[in-house]
Order: sequence, then structure tokens, then C-alpha cells
Amino acid sequence: MDQQPTNEVLFNALKGWLVFFVFLVLVALLALTIWYAVATEEPDFAVPAVAIGIVALIILCGFFIVNPNDSRALVLFGRYRGTVRSNGFYWTNPFTVKRRVSLRVRNLNTDTLKVNDLNGNPIEIAAIVVWRVKDTGHALFDVDDYEGYVDLQCESAVRQMATRYPYDVTDEQGISLRGSRDEVAEELDKELSERLDLAGIEVLEARLSHLAYAPEIASAMLRRQQADAVIAARQKIVDGAVGMVEMALDKLKTIEMIDLDEERRASMVSNLMVVLCSETGVQPVVNTGTLYN
Repeated sequence: MDQQPTNEVLFNALKGWLVFFVFLVLVALLALTIWYAVATEEPDFAVPAVAIGIVALIILCGFFIVNPNDSRALVLFGRYRGTVRSNGFYWTNPFTVKRRVSLRVRNLNTDTLKVNDLNGNPIEIAAIVVWRVKDTGHALFDVDDYEGYVDLQCESAVRQMATRYPYDVTDEQGISLRGSRDEVAEELDKELSERLDLAGIEVLEARLSHLAYAPEIASAMLRRQQADAVIAARQKIVDGAVGMVEMALDKLKTIEMIDLDEERRASMVSNLMVVLCSETGVQPVVNTGTLYN
């Protein structure tokens, strides 16, 4: 039979101040009984004194305090009775086990992991996860150690995320770990929420905190990135130069300033491309007889 999940149940515990007053009355009665037994030297008063002391001690074990953003899960003889979330001073059955569960927001900075991305390149990756307990029943009774469970699931999710996308892409439309931080963070958040829901954990934020190529290929990948950047820049320069040359030729043809044959047109295109695509300044050469022969 499959194990049924333990959902959180809110428990209305008895306010502790009323029971504390009863406890003070028992303590006073105990002190009075002991004093009277000593004063009268009557051994028969020892039995009531011991009984009152045991009752007072049992009542004392039932008090507990819930601090802000804290909770107490109550378990009586192996049965989950509920969780007290409201802060204050309470009393419950003294035989109840009161397990503390913090409801505060916590940060987890995963270790730097060395994994392969989608293209097989070794990379280093780490993430920051902001989480808190939303269901104390799931956190305490459905997993063995919910804090350790969060650590392992976060590491597993980061590894899977790294293998799902490439480190970088040349196509601006593609999703990559470096160029699509928001999309990757959203996907990581979704992945962690699905994994940690079993433990009653709410993921508030998840994002990458460290991303780099592994040291053994970092220099080679840097040269590749530089080459890709140069190629992309050259391509943009050439596209712009071709457009400008085409515009210049169309303009000359429209105003009928110069009538160029195919050879001179090709020469003009070549010269303009050299001027527009050159990285350094060019020296003009004036040909005074070519156009008017």
C-alpha cells in the first residue's frame, strides 16, 4: 500500500496562562504541605506532598512557546494531532511530543558543480535558492530530513538544468545559460517547485549565482567567443557596406551624373567596398582621365 501524505492540520492549543495559574497553586500547596509535615513531624503528609509534586511536574512538561515565524508540530503516542502556528504561550497534553519547525525564509547557496552543458562543454555552475516551509506535515513526516532533501534536490535540479541548455549560442533567438538568465531562472524555479512540493517546501526564488567554463577549456572558449564576435561584427559591416554601395549606384543612376559601363561599375563597387570595410583609413587615388576618355 502506498504511503498517504500527511497534510498539515492547524491545532488550537490551550492558552498557557490559565494552566500556569493552576501550576502555581499546586506549587504553593506543595510548599504548604511540606512545611506542615516538617512543623508537625507527621510522616503521613509525605505521600500527598509527593503526589502533588508529581502532578505539578507533569503539568510543567505541557507548557511550550511558539515564537514569531515559528511552529510546533504535536505528536501524541505516534499520532499527528496538528500544528500550532500562532505565536504565544500554550499548554497541551504533557505526553505530547512538540517538534519545532521554522517558518522563516531561508537561503541555500549550492556548491559550485562541474557538469557538461548541452553541447558537452564542461562548465562550472551554482545557484541560490530562497525557500521556506509551507506545510509542516509534509516536511516532518513525508521525508526523512527535509533540509537535507532540499540540498540534494537543488543540486540535482541545477545539474539537470545545466545539461538542458548550452552555455552560449551565436543565434540570438536560442536559449542559453549565459544569455537567457530570466528564462533559465524561471525554468529552475518550476523544476524545484515540482521536486520540493512532496516535502511541503515553497520555492520563493531560484537563480544562477555562478556560471563559467571549466578552467581547462576557459582560454579556448574565450578565443572562440572572440572569433564569433569578430565574425558577427564583420558580417554586419559587410551588410551595411553592400547597402550603402547599392544606394550610391542607384543615386548616380537616378541623377544621370555619370554613365558607367560594367567594368567601371565593378571597379567602383570594389573601391567603395574597400573604403567601407577597411579597418584603417584609406588613401584616395584620383584618376583624372578615366571617366572622360
